[in-house]
Amino acid sequence: MDEWTEITRALEEMTASGNAEVHEDGEWLAELAGLHCEIHRAGKHPLVHLWSDEKNLTRRLLAIKESSPDRIILEVQRFGRPRPGRLEFRCADSPRMLGRVSREQFRARLRRMLAEQFPDSSIDSLTAAPDLEHSFSGLYVRGRMHEGVHEWAFLAVSSAESAAAVDGILAFGILWLDWVRGHASRRAIEGLRLFVPQGTSLSLCERSLALGSAARTEIFEIREPDGRVEGVDQADAGNLESWLAPRREIESMLAAAAESVARTRSIVPAAGHAIEPRVEREPGDVAICFRGLEFARWSAGQMFFGLGDSRERLSGATQPSFERLVHSIDRHRNSHSEDTNHPLYRSAPERWLEAAILEDPARLDATLDPEHLYSQVPALAGRDRGILDLLGVTRRGRLVVIELKASEDIQMPVQAADYWLRVRRLQRAGDFERCGYFSGMELDPRPPLVWLVAPGLRFHSATDILLKYLSSEIQITRIGVNENWRRGLRIVFRQ
Repeated sequence: MDEWTEITRALEEMTASGNAEVHEDGEWLAELAGLHCEIHRAGKHPLVHLWSDEKNLTRRLLAIKESSPDRIILEVQRFGRPRPGRLEFRCADSPRMLGRVSREQFRARLRRMLAEQFPDSSIDSLTAAPDLEHSFSGLYVRGRMHEGVHEWAFLAVSSAESAAAVDGILAFGILWLDWVRGHASRRAIEGLRLFVPQGTSLSLCERSLALGSAARTEIFEIREPDGRVEGVDQADAGNLESWLAPRREIESMLAAAAESVARTRSIVPAAGHAIEPRVEREPGDVAICFRGLEFARWSAGQMFFGLGDSRERLSGATQPSFERLVHSIDRHRNSHSEDTNHPLYRSAPERWLEAAILEDPARLDATLDPEHLYSQVPALAGRDRGILDLLGVTRRGRLVVIELKASEDIQMPVQAADYWLRVRRLQRAGDFERCGYFSGMELDPRPPLVWLVAPGLRFHSATDILLKYLSSEIQITRIGVNENWRRGLRIVFRQ
């Protein structure tokens, strides 16, 4: 049996295992997942043919560099290239996670798309490998490309990723841009290019309006499966979509639910102040919360109770169960609870932090007007993008956007800037006065302030980088609270 017959059998056994990976010149060819392999004896040098549902590859075999049960290394030659290359087959210990395979396949497709759509550019690097040290997520493909003396950092996300991954690309793109600028040697970095799936760029264009000049950004949509890349006119996002529920409608719903809220408070008189109603975006619904944790809901004259997705209608028969639930929450969700690992103590921490601020706004900042501090308002962006945590005003009329986090969140500055844009638009249009907010208060026409509030050690390490790329018009203050804020809220620093 000659060496080519032996290598053919070894490759067949390895590919039959289902765990074979192919690397060419050090690059994992993820598109060859689900690999099939044949060696054709033709002329002086055999040909190796590899194929999968995603890719076909043919190389001329020059020599066998290594052969073992776990790894086979072949010296090969690509047609039309004079220099030989290296084709490596590895038997992985276990199959790669589907998400990693999908991202590597997208990386390979992206390289081809960029080569076609940017023929005058050269791709200097392209990777989907996560880098936790620098907060580079493996959800995205990142790289650098240059056109003559102009170089760009770029980040791309495939249509296979979640909506949250697409929504979060701007923050990770800024971090990558900053890193590339810090490590540039020959060329100045022009800015950041972001590639997102077709039909998903609107919110990204909107958020890009909050960036400063240091974060020059170009946005493109990827049309799969035809592989087209189209630039997006960011000016089209100038009319930010937002809405503001009239205050009289909110007050009307709260008044309609007031009797049910009062009966609920009477179950635990000593802690009744911790039970607060909150108007939901669903028409006619009022959530009833205990220190921010929803446990009941008033809807169209009826009460429903339960935690999470569990809901029962309140009636004479279910009243005892409802009272047991309220007593249980009262026992575990308070500053004196002995079981700090109980789910009722740890659930909805940001809403509890919000409730603590609403109870005494002066503990956060003495300049806040306690008469005009609104929770969960306004709803923004066509009612599908979420709502800011708190909207307040200083005693001198300056609007304040307050974003709360109880744990590290890399998206915090970008989310706050997103809400700032919408509040600024509503402010300029006079919608707050027209809808009955800040009654009796003359609002300062200057841009809203932004306060980022979190436990002192829970600001993400990337926050400083993200903040320096936001518009100078957005004045941001970080307010750190004590780590054990549930025991009593204190301010530990203000930056």
